[in-house]
Amino acid sequence: MATVIPARGKCPNLHETVWLAPNAAVVGEVDMDAQSTVWFSAVVRGDVAPIRIGERVNIQDGAVIHGTFEKSHTVLENDVSVGHNAIVHGAHVKKGALIGMGAVVMDHAVIGERSVVAAGAVVLAGTEIGNGELWAGVPAKRRGMVSDELREHLSSTAARYVEYATWFQDQTL
Repeated sequence: MATVIPARGKCPNLHETVWLAPNAAVVGEVDMDAQSTVWFSAVVRGDVAPIRIGERVNIQDGAVIHGTFEKSHTVLENDVSVGHNAIVHGAHVKKGALIGMGAVVMDHAVIGERSVVAAGAVVLAGTEIGNGELWAGVPAKRRGMVSDELREHLSSTAARYVEYATWFQDQTL
């Protein structure tokens, strides 16, 4: 069973359709909307700063969502995908964006709608990424626009994760 606990007197507020993996952790001031999912070993830690998660957001295995005390909070808008082992720390990720596996997005960064932060990229604090842009590297730099093919793939990722969660519902050993 997932760990869902209050911190500093604030409890997670999870829509009834949210799915949490058995070893996921959701702590403190976290609001999570319909059909969002938090996968195996992922941590959503709203103990020091608020976290707002929209609809159909998938926070994949090992990812960490956090913020900085009295300095930043985290927003993941609808249909955002946060890849395996990625970190989103005090940033605003807009609708339909993808944060690649192992990427790091730091405080006060803004990731535009339908943008992609490539696997392993590090988006420095305060960086603003425009809509539909592709960023990669350490530190991350603009590498162009998201291709039509990738845009189509992105548009189905959030829906696929909603489906994947149904595979685990009502599972008992």
